Amino acid sequence: MVARADPTARTAADRAFEALRVAIVEGELAPGAPLTEVEQASRLGVSRTPVREAFARLIAAGLATERGPRTLVVSDIEPDDVTALFELRTALDEQAARIAARRVADGGGPGGDARAGGDGARNAAVSRFTALAARFAAVDAATLSADDPQRHGYYGLVAEFDAALDDALTGSPYLAAAIASTRVHLARVRRLARADDQRLAQSAAEHAAIARAIADGDPERAAAATRLHLHEALTSIHAHLPRSGAENRETA
Repeated sequence: MVARADPTARTAADRAFEALRVAIVEGELAPGAPLTEVEQASRLGVSRTPVREAFARLIAAGLATERGPRTLVVSDIEPDDVTALFELRTALDEQAARIAARRVADGGGPGGDARAGGDGARNAAVSRFTALAARFAAVDAATLSADDPQRHGYYGLVAEFDAALDDALTGSPYLAAAIASTRVHLARVRRLARADDQRLAQSAAEHAAIARAIADGDPERAAAATRLHLHEALTSIHAHLPRSGAENRETA
């Protein structure tokens, strides 16, 4: 008789993984922080089994690293890793912006087929990206200071932009999946870099330019605006990124 998987245990493992993922991305669990089954099981209110499974998923996602026998820590983020991540992100995001703008220009249908989307789909996409551009353009020091300390309101707006871009990539599932796999690491880098409000306001203006280009159906302008945004983001992140855990240990 084949034993069935326990759906309750699976749900507990999912909850544990998500809680740990958020804690790492938000910086509550800093790079190099030790991860132990007993401590995390107690903190999350679950048994050690789902925590053990969550740890395995963190390792697979690149968020945790084994640093010796039975020693698990939150992964460091090295400057070279950030550069490599942005090289990948540039290639993916530029193409995504091109496709989104091309589909607006061609009528909004999957694969750029105007017959499949029609004027209704095109108008909806134009309205969505136009509205996003306006909301990004309204971001300034005052709106940011009214946000919570973690700037969840601003990052929520970025998430809406990402969702709109994802919807424009329904005909490109492999590209969409590749972009999704990078976002958790990008979010973590963003938090570790301690982005200041001046940079966030600049980033908002850059997002507005991308959204306007997509709404205008201009693929190359959308790609160029994306490339500029990612260049500025990488420059800022390298300026603020803390030294890696390895460097800190060597100089301690």
